[in-house]
Amino acid sequence: MIVCGDDALAHRLATELRDVYRERVVLVHPGGGPAAGPRLAVPVQGRASVLLGRVSAAMAGAPPSTERSPEEVEAEEPTETVLESAGVARAAALALVYDDDETNIRAALAARRLNPGLRLVIRLYNRKLGQHLEQLLDQAALVALPDLDPAAVDASTTVLSDADTAAPALAATAVAGTSKVVHADGLLLRAVERTPPGRGEVRDPGLCTLALLSATVNDPAGEEGSDSSGTAGPQLLPDPGAVTTSTGRGTVVLEAVTHTGPALPPRSLAGRGLPLSEIFSRRLRWAVAVTALAVCALAVVSWLITGDHPMHAAYVTLLDLFSINDPAVGESTARQVLQLLTGLVGLALLPLLVAGALEALGAFRSASALRRPPRGLSGHVVLLGLGKIGTRVLAQLRGLDIPVVCVEEDPEARGVALARRLRVPTVIGDVTQEGVLEAAKIHRAHALLALTSSDTTNLEAALYARTVKADLRVALRLYDDDFATAVYRTLRAAHPDALTRSRSVSHLAAPAFAGAMMGRQILGAIPVERKVLVFAALVVAGHPQLEGRTIEETFRPGAWRVLALDTTAPAERRPDLATPRAADGEQQPTGLVWDIHPGYVLKPEDRVVLAATRRGLAELLGRQPQPRTAER
Repeated sequence: MIVCGDDALAHRLATELRDVYRERVVLVHPGGGPAAGPRLAVPVQGRASVLLGRVSAAMAGAPPSTERSPEEVEAEEPTETVLESAGVARAAALALVYDDDETNIRAALAARRLNPGLRLVIRLYNRKLGQHLEQLLDQAALVALPDLDPAAVDASTTVLSDADTAAPALAATAVAGTSKVVHADGLLLRAVERTPPGRGEVRDPGLCTLALLSATVNDPAGEEGSDSSGTAGPQLLPDPGAVTTSTGRGTVVLEAVTHTGPALPPRSLAGRGLPLSEIFSRRLRWAVAVTALAVCALAVVSWLITGDHPMHAAYVTLLDLFSINDPAVGESTARQVLQLLTGLVGLALLPLLVAGALEALGAFRSASALRRPPRGLSGHVVLLGLGKIGTRVLAQLRGLDIPVVCVEEDPEARGVALARRLRVPTVIGDVTQEGVLEAAKIHRAHALLALTSSDTTNLEAALYARTVKADLRVALRLYDDDFATAVYRTLRAAHPDALTRSRSVSHLAAPAFAGAMMGRQILGAIPVERKVLVFAALVVAGHPQLEGRTIEETFRPGAWRVLALDTTAPAERRPDLATPRAADGEQQPTGLVWDIHPGYVLKPEDRVVLAATRRGLAELLGRQPQPRTAER
């Protein structure tokens, strides 16, 4: 296995392949970077976190790690020469996880030429470009190897985005009741935390129970929710007996969400999504309505006085209204008075027309600008940073109909355009400067998501927000997983009554990338405290643990569990269940069946969706995970 990258994700992925799947890994990274294992992007903090980890390990009495680091090749870019020196011609899979999309694409094309049968996993932010790139590289593999089994091409090229993988978990961390989100065949699934049931109450299993949460608030091992928590830590994919007998422990259950976003306004302008109430003020609408009633009344009076046809009476009234009718000289007094009244109404209508035009122009101009947070806004999520991760998280939050206020220092950031299009209130400014968080109404917010590219900025914003609102729910994006753990423990100790979570994007994204390198379609990964569950779709053929067994027999507590069966005919199946369905306005039925009879026998051609731990997925692939004694 070859991993090429220039940030923490590459090191985390190499560690994942080595520790979980026991693969021989060659790591290609720029010179001067960390030698092994995921590290913080800032060198000083990286050394501090390593030292902190060593001290914690010594205090806990853990034996020092004797694991062999991945083989390394130092290179600034993955050129053909570099790939050849890394052994791409003999490699089974190659992961290109550079932060630059262009670098990954160039390296993928070169690698496909050097080894047409190579399994490629590419980190790419652009979703549409990623779909086209997958088709191009798979077609290149078929052209170079005509005898290649078409079924193997499904896993030949996989394009993933660390932003898409981590965004649901980051968004869910800050929002009570939404939890973690995974897309599967057009459905939106969420893993929801349930509090322990009271006396006489029955647990709500949802679609299935994914995990039992930690049994203690303060983990005796010092790492709540981690693998070293022992029996007090979370139990992933527990058997029904363990769920029934456990008392005082919360659960994580899977639910299907049928509505993924807010309904459109009942009256909106085509293509702009701008309600009419924002174009014309309430006072202007009332004035126009009163004027219209006066015109109708004048038309009726004209019809009664003159005895003309109603349509002709209305026409004459309009001519009088706009002062383009001849004077009613020589006609009856009633007709003359009526013409004067109509003229007066016409004079009142003129300023109304001018005011309406000015208000509409101002509304359209403000629609293209960033909105400011409304005065009475409360219970919202303050999102710091609209980069790659922040943009995806913003889309997730708005898809769940959650009010958001964004804070971004760069007015040209990639997520600003999305915030403008979704009409999300946005504050442009440095979050470390006084008054910026106050402008985002942090004192009335429900949660803070600090997702900037700077760890120190995220930490500073979180600490300042705590001084403004002590019970604020806070989630921080931190690059280094060890540093994130240390920050989490410190903030939890300082503010025990407030919910604080620290998340490493590389920690959340690495399992999905590693699973894709092993040739499995990953739908998503959700964190359960400090552990991770991976959702994957795979064909039953070639897996003796599944093939020919019933659904009940395939369940392996703590390892994997079949959740759904794809009933779509093999020739009509969607190649990627994780991609959203086309928004064509029609409700397309999903082919996934979640309520599977326990006695159903899986056939080789069946495709299933399962939840698995990382080690369980490794076992499904026929590889034994590394012993736990070597881990911290």
